[in-house]
Amino acid sequence: MTRRLLVPLLAVLGVLAGCGGQQAGAGHASLWVTRDRGEDVVLTASVPAGISAMEALRREAKIETRYGGRFVASIEGIDGDLAEQRDWFYFVNGYDADVSAAEYRLHDGDIVWFDYRSWAGQLRVPVAVGAFPEPFVHGWGGHRRPAVVLGRRDRITRRLAQIVGGRVGGSAAGANVLALTSGSRFRGELSGAPGDPVRFSIGRRFAERLVRDPSLARFHYAIP
Repeated sequence: MTRRLLVPLLAVLGVLAGCGGQQAGAGHASLWVTRDRGEDVVLTASVPAGISAMEALRREAKIETRYGGRFVASIEGIDGDLAEQRDWFYFVNGYDADVSAAEYRLHDGDIVWFDYRSWAGQLRVPVAVGAFPEPFVHGWGGHRRPAVVLGRRDRITRRLAQIVGGRVGGSAAGANVLALTSGSRFRGELSGAPGDPVRFSIGRRFAERLVRDPSLARFHYAIP
């Protein structure tokens, strides 16, 4: 079985534990625990960088694990249930992680997000917008890609470029892209693995609100 096929299968059984690089170590990361695609927030906390995502979770919540401590079975008494097709999944900076939480080492500024949800009808969500301005700012594994904002040059695109630490226009090759569209939706696309380029599409009406309050997308997989 290939790695690409193995990762989604492991997710059913339990949560799957740029511009230069950075070693895990000094600094802090953020830990989020939610339910139902971020609808209910169980807890948020600041945790040290340099430890694993699993250790960060263990420090702040009562958990149970399976498969030698590599995968999450329960957080705060909320258990995965294969019969009900509900389980814990986790993201790092908006990326659906493809390694166990016991393996991923947190870097300064990372957001590690555990969410308990149904996987009936949609097993994998490759990238979520709920950690915005991630993954534009801190990327994956301490490595971030250039960021490009696409749209007419005006106050909104310039402010978005500041928020994501990027530029307005120019080549998008190898970059994370934030593209302005019509309407009010905000969605992310990822065709590869965590750390590969993402493309976020944001409606101008929502962008106008987001530049005033970048936390508006927090905990959402997508904005309808």
